[in-house]
Amino acid sequence: MKMEQGMQLIDGNGKFNVDGLKDFMTATEFAQSGLSYAIVAIIGSQSSGKSTLMNQTFHTNFEEMDAYNGRSQTTKGIWIAKCSDIDPFTIAMDFEGTDSNQRGEDDTAFEKQSTLFALAIADVVLINMWYKDIGLENAASRPLLKTVFQVMKRLFKPRKKTLLFVLRDHSKTPLEYLKTALLEDIEKIWAAVAEPETLCSAPLKEFFNVEITALPHYEFQEEKFKEQVAQLRQRFVHSIYPGGLVGDRQEVEPASVFPLRAEEIWKIIKDNKDLDLPAVKVMVATVRCEEIADEKLKCFTYDEDWLKMKEAVQDGPVSGFGGAVSSILETYLSEYDREVVYFDQEVRNEKRRQLLSNALMVVRDAYDTLLMHLYSNTVKSFKTRLEQSQNEGHEYVVDIHLYSQSCMVEFDQGCEDAAIQQSEWNASKFREKLICDMLSEMMAKYKKQITHALAKRVESLLEAGERDTWASIGNLFECNTEAAVSDFSDAVASFDLRSSAIDTKLQHLREHARNLVEMKAREVADAGRVLRRMKDRTVPDPSLQNTFMGAKLDPLASDTWEEVSPEAITLLKPEDCKSLWMNFIEKIKPMMTGARSRQDGRRKAREGLAAAVAEIGAVGSAAVLTLLGV
Repeated sequence: MKMEQGMQLIDGNGKFNVDGLKDFMTATEFAQSGLSYAIVAIIGSQSSGKSTLMNQTFHTNFEEMDAYNGRSQTTKGIWIAKCSDIDPFTIAMDFEGTDSNQRGEDDTAFEKQSTLFALAIADVVLINMWYKDIGLENAASRPLLKTVFQVMKRLFKPRKKTLLFVLRDHSKTPLEYLKTALLEDIEKIWAAVAEPETLCSAPLKEFFNVEITALPHYEFQEEKFKEQVAQLRQRFVHSIYPGGLVGDRQEVEPASVFPLRAEEIWKIIKDNKDLDLPAVKVMVATVRCEEIADEKLKCFTYDEDWLKMKEAVQDGPVSGFGGAVSSILETYLSEYDREVVYFDQEVRNEKRRQLLSNALMVVRDAYDTLLMHLYSNTVKSFKTRLEQSQNEGHEYVVDIHLYSQSCMVEFDQGCEDAAIQQSEWNASKFREKLICDMLSEMMAKYKKQITHALAKRVESLLEAGERDTWASIGNLFECNTEAAVSDFSDAVASFDLRSSAIDTKLQHLREHARNLVEMKAREVADAGRVLRRMKDRTVPDPSLQNTFMGAKLDPLASDTWEEVSPEAITLLKPEDCKSLWMNFIEKIKPMMTGARSRQDGRRKAREGLAAAVAEIGAVGSAAVLTLLGV
């Protein structure tokens, strides 16, 4: 494709050539121009020499009318071409002529649409008109100017657009006179156009930089025409620089978004909707910033250095992780910033935040994995050092102070090394878990100490069942529990904990001791064990089974014990004791029956012995009497 010859951007039916524009952008490398470009459009009556003027001025090759074949429409739709040898990169746009008899008097829709498109897309709009039309009420250019002004007032905020009037076929009338007359015409047309409420009576100069030039007849004065066209061409060299033709333009968008912007503007115009250029600007910025952000996110995700860090961290902590990842992230964020710098600030900032958020989501798993390694290694180191030191007979509290502080320092340094500069992440969750595990290690040690001091001794006291058992257990409980609590308080001073957190841990130690005593008491108070002890200590007495049965006051008939609060923890309630007693009586019935039988046997034996003794006594007495001769 010869870009000077151009391509049809919009055909006569209003169809936008998306693929053609894409090829044009690629062939001309327009997108690489950044902000260093200008767009020039030309509008005017049909067969007024627009294409000829563009070709002569910008060295393009738009199709021109062949006068020998009659005056008819040549340019249909809208064409674009690259201007040759002009700095900055300049795009020329040739528009279909107005008041064409091919379209007819009533078909002015495309004329208005194309005029609006020219005003919306171009930096400079050339208005090609015959000089003889100046001052004429019904001149062909007047409806065109009226359309231009209506569009500007209705749809555009006051923003400078350069209108360059080119007066064709200029002859003897002084140019200054023509300029004065044309400016008067322009002011009249501007004043006659209805004002939107928001603009009131905005002056013409707030909307336009008006420039006027004149050219001689192309056919009759060709050499002079070309000479003055060459001078006109020079006005477009460095046109965007200060003092240039459009040196004061504002809110320029990068060349890369030209296809998207042009297509969106034409779509809105074709749909007969109000053209809100700021909204179009935001839309274009949104689409392009999203595209650029997606591209940078993809580049980061597959960055070789990042992938190496991601893989390495699976096996353990990686030194310099935070700095390396932050640097990689900053590289792609900086690239994004450079490529979107000329888009709407709010849009580009919002898309940057989204890009950073998405990139950090990619990093988060690796970051958490590294912190988990740091946490696990620190817990292991703490336990190992503490165990080795204890095996060497060192004081436990001193070791806790030493190793907890050294391990926390190492952990904090590792977390600082892993920190991602662009994030607000911190290692507090892992740090709290680490402290919790260290405290759990200490709690386990002191719980073990309490268990060792209380378990067997409490069980022995309960088994003995002396009158002062509970007093002895209370003294034992208080002495050993408070000793453990005191030691733990000294050890936990190494940690930066709130007093409420420390109090909670101390309460857990006391609860452990209390639960241990209660557990041992419940074990001893188990019904089976109580029955066995009662049987082992019982001397059979047949009267036992009726001990409480005939009593006037049964001490086991109540639901609670006297002088014991109902809210207190009770191992055996009166009803439990009564049940145990009845079970005990039932269990010893065989023993009692045997005892009763033995008791009856002994009674009968005693009675037989007494009778025998009596008989022996009687016989003996008789014998004695006989011996005595009585």
